[in-house]
Amino acid sequence: MNFNELLIACDPIDVTGSPEGDLNGQIVHDSRQVGANDVFVAIRGHKSDGHSFINDALEKGASVIIAEEPAPASTGSAIWIHVKDSRKVLMPLALASQGNPQQNLVLVGITGTNGKTTVATLVYQVLSQLGYNASLLGTVSRRIGKTELPSKLTTADPVEMAADLKEMINTGSTHLVMEVSSHALDQQRVNGLRFDVAGFTNLTHDHLDYHGSIENYLNAKKILFDGLEPRATAVVNSDDPSADVMVEDTRATVWEVSFRDETGFRILSNTPAGLELDLDGTYISSSLSGVFNAYNIAMAYVICLALGCNKNSVASALSEARGAAGRMEKVQIYSSVSMPMVIVDYAHTPDALENVLKTLSAIKGDEHRIHVIFGCGGDRDKTKRPVMGGLAETYGDVITVTSDNPRFEDPLAIIDDIKKGFNDPAKALIEPDRSKAIRRAIEDGDENTIILIAGKGHETYQEIRGERHDMDDRMLARSAMLNKSLNIKNRGEVN
Repeated sequence: MNFNELLIACDPIDVTGSPEGDLNGQIVHDSRQVGANDVFVAIRGHKSDGHSFINDALEKGASVIIAEEPAPASTGSAIWIHVKDSRKVLMPLALASQGNPQQNLVLVGITGTNGKTTVATLVYQVLSQLGYNASLLGTVSRRIGKTELPSKLTTADPVEMAADLKEMINTGSTHLVMEVSSHALDQQRVNGLRFDVAGFTNLTHDHLDYHGSIENYLNAKKILFDGLEPRATAVVNSDDPSADVMVEDTRATVWEVSFRDETGFRILSNTPAGLELDLDGTYISSSLSGVFNAYNIAMAYVICLALGCNKNSVASALSEARGAAGRMEKVQIYSSVSMPMVIVDYAHTPDALENVLKTLSAIKGDEHRIHVIFGCGGDRDKTKRPVMGGLAETYGDVITVTSDNPRFEDPLAIIDDIKKGFNDPAKALIEPDRSKAIRRAIEDGDENTIILIAGKGHETYQEIRGERHDMDDRMLARSAMLNKSLNIKNRGEVN
């Protein structure tokens, strides 16, 4: 990238110094990572202000400073670029530094409280099945072509994302499917990306600790659709009350997903074995269960049609799609011993938890009981804790309240918040140790028990006081089931 390209990306108020020639450094917004000749972008964050670290960046050799403040009397040999909003220019800068790879990709963005991961994963799987070289960025998976890499945030940091996009082009990708979080939209982390198709799943209670209100949360999501160009397509779940507002100012063509009147889309069957759907005359059979997954499948189907895919080919690919890890994922072992049905799901919002519990309640027999194991994340929206407690009590026969990712909060204080939602707090079994809670539930369960382990899904760690400790609900459940099977066999209780 040369200085002219940098200035175009910045749209500066003023420039101090003599920018010319090529830039030899990297785009950096963390002063701890600054090296010689780097471009340091000072960003005002929620916890710290990058402008406080400009001197550190200069001492480490930054050749360009981009800031929301005018240049001081002396900047040494560094060039100072004064901009209105440094956060807004970070993504365009990062993209320009990588040669604007987004211009050579078909971009699909999925937003919504719940369902983003499943919809994005399904679209990625369909495109791959149909022969496209697709990539995926999201909560569970970061796939550049067929290479899977660790995923840190639902929507990545702009500098990291721009580098990923460049690598996608280098490896031949033509399509990118990505989850777009409300945080990323509010923080302008996808500014500069021009989406060809954007999908809206739903809007329910979450992230109010960050956004402050449902209205602010909705407006953050709405940014994605407000920014679509006329050539783009917006695919929305029109059964969600927020759908009309979400697209009221979009310039894109709007396509709708709806099961409300059963005129175009219908659920033919919903069983533990999966779903059968009629989507405007196209039949789809899926191993995914639940009404919420019917919406996820329909959303993926319509998005693929908006991309120009053949509907019969899409239906066939969706019938083979597996969905996302940690979403209604059944944990099983091979054993002659009868075991409880164990389901691991990422449900960490009231709506997601209720959807999963409704699905399990609908498919269970009279002889079955549902054991819910869940907690709530620390340093996150506290208002949803009692709501989720009340939902667990409503649908669960047995409830164990445990730790999720307590972060810097006291796990017992989080549990107390959850218990406030119970009509009968004594109904809640308390076990702060998540591994013990899972092990005990499986030991006590039988073939008539459905155990839902909710909240962490695909995650392979538990975050406590700034440290991530290895923990995978699926592995814990599988280990407990194997131990139970072995103990029963050793006691000679198996015929």
